[in-house]
Amino acid sequence: MSRFKIANAVHAATTLLAAGLFWLASTVVPAQAADAIKVGVGLALSGAGAPAGKMLLAAIEMWRDDINAKGGLLGRQIELISFDDQSNPSNVPGIYTKLITVDKVDLLLGPYATNFVAPAMPTIIQHNKMTISLTAIGINRHFNYPKYFTLTPSGPEGINSFSVGFFELAAAQKPKPQTVAILAADAEFARSASDGAREEAKKRGFQIIYDQSYPPNTTDFSPMVRAIQAANPDIVYIGAYPPDTVGIVRAANEIGLTPKMFGGAMIGMLITPIKVQLGPISNGLVIVETFVPSPKLQFAGLDDLMKRYQAKAAELKTDPLGFAFVPIGYAAGQVLAKAVTESKSLDHDKLATYMKSHSFDTVVGNFAFDKDGEWSKARQLTTQFQNVEPNNLDQFRDGKKQPILWPADFKSGNFIYPYADARKK
Repeated sequence: MSRFKIANAVHAATTLLAAGLFWLASTVVPAQAADAIKVGVGLALSGAGAPAGKMLLAAIEMWRDDINAKGGLLGRQIELISFDDQSNPSNVPGIYTKLITVDKVDLLLGPYATNFVAPAMPTIIQHNKMTISLTAIGINRHFNYPKYFTLTPSGPEGINSFSVGFFELAAAQKPKPQTVAILAADAEFARSASDGAREEAKKRGFQIIYDQSYPPNTTDFSPMVRAIQAANPDIVYIGAYPPDTVGIVRAANEIGLTPKMFGGAMIGMLITPIKVQLGPISNGLVIVETFVPSPKLQFAGLDDLMKRYQAKAAELKTDPLGFAFVPIGYAAGQVLAKAVTESKSLDHDKLATYMKSHSFDTVVGNFAFDKDGEWSKARQLTTQFQNVEPNNLDQFRDGKKQPILWPADFKSGNFIYPYADARKK
């Protein structure tokens, strides 16, 4: 190659390099000047926990988009980094380790559910980070960690919050029922809920005559339901996950189990497709919910959020209504945003201090946190399925088929007792 050609080649290469550097300077440098705030979360996006996990992720993504459309936080956009724990608690520590040490997220949310929050805590504590769990009960009774918060409205009642209303209603009946059967999955949430149920039952003078747990992978519930029927309790309290809920309710229907009161912490009944699938055989079930559609639960921004979510639920392939989890996920983001904005910081100690001393207005209402990171006042809702029709999704849009029975401040319907009467409706 001649010197002229070489010179031309060098000049061309130099020109291209200069152009490339200019392009990089015009695109990368400004981004570096205001890097996005990274928010990390681990959720069950496959496996048994996926129905709830997908709703929560959709809600958090909506919160991110809303914040970014308003200019972000502290003048920076939000970048959401999420991982699927595959509904396997053993995957959770690795996910949160990666979020903190590899992805170097600025803020944390989650995980979802007691079973997944518990294994995440040692990692979060080791790295001195703050997190807002999306739903979990009684976590900080084990850890006493000052930078843990939860969106579950359990309040000071802790693990008992999933049975207080249930047994309050039972104790108010005349004549008062006397005996209780408890059946729960052998996993963190169900164990905690059933522990609380034992305390609440005994506190009100009920006699527990059947008390069993089952492995989480159980698929045939007929033997256990038959054993409950043989014990002939007045009340049946269940602690179950979505697949278990379906199996237990179907087995009870097939065998003809008709105690005076039936229900408990049945997480599957929070999922709209399961409600539709079970239809009328869910009538009479008394369950605890964190949030339901109700004229007594109307808060700023909620209606708009739910309309926007429901409009895109089919595209997202998530729960078509989303009432049980979408407001919770969005509210967690609202809490995080206010804490960052008001404290003008991403420092986890400062954020935790702010959150302990302020209240928050969210799509699930106004609340404050206590020293354990729980809501300072409980607001778990005890509801009953009534007059449910077969194959009808729309019937669950307004809450009339699942009125709130307790607490009194949020009551939207009357208790149909005994269970057999509710089954006739």
